[in-house]
Amino acid sequence: MGFTNSIESIFWGVQRMTFAPTFFHSFLESCERHKDNLAFIYRVGEDELRVTYEKFFEDVLILARAFKAKKIRKGDKVFFLSDNRYAWIVTDLALQALGAVSVPRGCDTPPKEIEYIVGHSGAEFLVIETDKLYKDYQGLIKNLKPRGVFLISGTEKHSWFDKANSYSELLEERTIEPKDIEWFKGLAQGITPETLLTIIYTSGTTGTPKGVMLDHSNIMHNVRTLPVLIDLNERDVWVSILPTWHIFERTAEYIGVANGSCLVYSSIRTFAADLETYKPTLVATVPRIWESLYSKITAGLKKKDPKKAKIFNALVSISINFRRNRRILRDQLPVFAPRSGLSRLAAKIRAALTCLALAPLYALAQKKFVMVQEKFGGRLKAAISGGGSLPAFLDEWIDAIGIRIINAYGMTECSPGIAGRGLQCEIFGTIGPPVGETELRIVDENDQPLPNGSEGEIQVRGAQVFKGYYNNDEANAQAFTPDGFFRTGDLGRLTLTGELVITGRAKEIIVLASGENVDPTNIEATLSMFPFVQDAVLVGQDKKGLGALIVPDLEKLREFVQEKYNQVLGETEEALKDKQLLDRLREEMNKLLNPKKGFKPYEKLQNIHFLDKEFTLGEELTNSFKKKRHVIEKKYKDIINRLLK
Repeated sequence: MGFTNSIESIFWGVQRMTFAPTFFHSFLESCERHKDNLAFIYRVGEDELRVTYEKFFEDVLILARAFKAKKIRKGDKVFFLSDNRYAWIVTDLALQALGAVSVPRGCDTPPKEIEYIVGHSGAEFLVIETDKLYKDYQGLIKNLKPRGVFLISGTEKHSWFDKANSYSELLEERTIEPKDIEWFKGLAQGITPETLLTIIYTSGTTGTPKGVMLDHSNIMHNVRTLPVLIDLNERDVWVSILPTWHIFERTAEYIGVANGSCLVYSSIRTFAADLETYKPTLVATVPRIWESLYSKITAGLKKKDPKKAKIFNALVSISINFRRNRRILRDQLPVFAPRSGLSRLAAKIRAALTCLALAPLYALAQKKFVMVQEKFGGRLKAAISGGGSLPAFLDEWIDAIGIRIINAYGMTECSPGIAGRGLQCEIFGTIGPPVGETELRIVDENDQPLPNGSEGEIQVRGAQVFKGYYNNDEANAQAFTPDGFFRTGDLGRLTLTGELVITGRAKEIIVLASGENVDPTNIEATLSMFPFVQDAVLVGQDKKGLGALIVPDLEKLREFVQEKYNQVLGETEEALKDKQLLDRLREEMNKLLNPKKGFKPYEKLQNIHFLDKEFTLGEELTNSFKKKRHVIEKKYKDIINRLLK
């Protein structure tokens, strides 16, 4: 059923009147209001650079002026190939100022995908991150025949015929006259909420990428509604690690800019150190990163001191148990069907007795967990996990060690915010309620709304929902219902009080030969609890049973085999094909996939296979770390057939 709240609607109606109409307007206002505040911190080599909002304004103005001189005009499509860096958001805002449309992608995008996106979008200008990248794609770029190419980090001189312009050349002239400022601010008059801001091509987990068209009204919905989830203010510090071109990270940065906070650009290599150095109050991640952190912390503790690791894990279990029972006392667990007063009373009595017994050990656990919290800088008020829901075990584990998780749900087509368990929501085990100004409903296969508690497809309607896929009438016809709701393709249900729980993805469901439907995400998340599982993909479509393709962490696998079976794992690839060992490991995995944990008998693994190569971004993984199942299944078709013959 649709979720509405009249008081919330009134609140957001007031907010709507006070917010800027477009993000470019919001940027101008924020730079004026917070001009002395730090906007960005980033590194070039070993040098740390700090940028105020005043300098941020100047940098965007100068680049917009240079783009204008190179004939970029309103409505022009600009393909933008770059990873996280300060120049990324400067480029983005400069294009917005001119009313141009960015078509962004990460540097690891395969050439064929670049060719498709540029051709499909009709992009006539290219922004390339480095000289090296430009050289690597030289042949492709010549075939694309762009009107102009811009190199963010280019130092080499290029001929006029090359059409390549480095930022170092473009930005040599930094003199800003009053007339330049007047011109720049005046550009806002030509930008409306309906002005197309960007076309983001989906990562193609199920097929050919589709161009998601987002205008300023879509983006500004998130800028209005999401800060309340995290109590955002100008004193907040973010650490950025996700791909900037991806809508989740991009919107997080927009929200930060609109509120005058500071963003620190990090990387996978420096992330852990940056958390301790910059002591952020906020960090935006995806479930996969939390799974990786969980494995590193638990495996690292065990390797360093097995006895202390056992104590730590015991304290985590105590903390989980205590907090779970405390939530029963406080009515902070999801409820999907009415319960009798007697059963609730009995549950609360049991919970109270458990909390009373565990209280001393829980207090001890919280003191010990301060050391873990310090690894995140010690100031973290919230860690945002976006995209999809965290696995239940991981959600509880993070909460147990004293880190507040904002478990959010969204997708590119929704700019991305759909629902979020913000600081105001205490119903654990859920995504939280829909964000402001959003209608959300659960429907059956005929698009008929279902009552709260029932499972079905999640559908969304609101200002954040995109207007459609670029040049793709067929996909647009399938994406929307006749009454204007967007079909997410995700499965979920609403609690009696309106919080969302994600239960699976309709397009990822594996259908066994027996007709049983299996959601792979929960099983894969459970397998990731093993420290030696770097990645896992469940397979079995149209087969008699399930199998798993596993990317192992070889060092941790050797440690596990040595400790568990007193067996030394060989150095060769053949060692990973030892049937006896594979059967043993499969049995260990199936112990976790048991009915007591909610798994069905047919959800146990028949076979497993260790892959000899890691999954890579742009090939088996999207840039937001989601698995491209169609790519994996095609690539390992022969292995899957042998695995489940």
